[in-house]
Amino acid sequence: MIDPDRQAEIQARQRSRARVTAIVLFAFAILFFFVTIAKIKGLHS
Repeated sequence: MIDPDRQAEIQARQRSRARVTAIVLFAFAILFFFVTIAKIKGLHS
């Protein structure tokens, strides 16, 4: 069994990793959105 201090450290690391993953995913979504808008505007020029 893992002691409470170690468990808290593991959970903090997992939360940190999840936060970074969410930020990266959000950044890719925004990038995809802007690339799509640029392509659409390019077609209508």
